[in-house]
Amino acid sequence: MEFIGSGVELFRKGGLVMYPLLLCSFMVITIAVERYLHYRKAATDHAKLLPELITRFNNCDWAGAQRVCDSTGGAEGMMLSRGLANIQFDACDLESAMSNAAAQSAAKLREKLGYLDTIVTLSPLLGLLGTVVGMISSFSVMSIKTGQPQAITGGVGEALVATATGLCVAVTALIVHTYYSHWLDTIITGMEESGALLAEAKRRSDRRETA
Repeated sequence: MEFIGSGVELFRKGGLVMYPLLLCSFMVITIAVERYLHYRKAATDHAKLLPELITRFNNCDWAGAQRVCDSTGGAEGMMLSRGLANIQFDACDLESAMSNAAAQSAAKLREKLGYLDTIVTLSPLLGLLGTVVGMISSFSVMSIKTGQPQAITGGVGEALVATATGLCVAVTALIVHTYYSHWLDTIITGMEESGALLAEAKRRSDRRETA
């Protein structure tokens, strides 16, 4: 209870900018949880999926490869399944179908990351605003109560609390944004690698059929 009371007291000392900073912190937490659930659903065990697909691609077992992709799921499995559904067309059409599926998946995965990027920039600015407001209050009090330095400590405290809170929110948002950006890059890299393998296998199959 004492810890909660201290937190509430610090929040009050931070001034009005603490309310938008509190909203920013809630947004960071909400986005982090929501993106984690979405990314975990979209993730694919690329190291396990690839060997199974390579064997089927080499044998031109397209139906078997599609069953594996459907059972695997995730963004990579969905993209490959879309491509395998168009396996009767040439490699260029196959790549186009997979590119469209990959672009749709990537767009969904990037959703809300822009909010984190905005919070990274906005939070320190809000903290700086709190600093300016606090210092203005301090100088105003000092001009009224000359010779009473203890009277300005409230404004200085407001400035320091707001600045520290803004930096903490920004650092947290930056860590979350970096983590999910790396996860997104991993998923996209997996889709590109497996998509290239399928397109190359289709070209080899077409060359054997025309030879």
